[in-house]
Amino acid sequence: MLSFIESAKLHGLNPYAYLRDALTHLPQARARDLDSLLPNLWQPR
Repeated sequence: MLSFIESAKLHGLNPYAYLRDALTHLPQARARDLDSLLPNLWQPR
C-alpha cells in the first residue's frame, strides 16, 4: 500500500483520490484494464 501512495505522490497525484478511485474500480476491472489503475497511467474519472 505504501508503494502505491509514494508512486502516486511521485506522479503528482493526490494519494487519497487515487486510492479511492482505483480501489473502487478494482472489483469490476477486467484483467486487460488493470494497467490503467497504476499510478503512472491513472486518470481521474
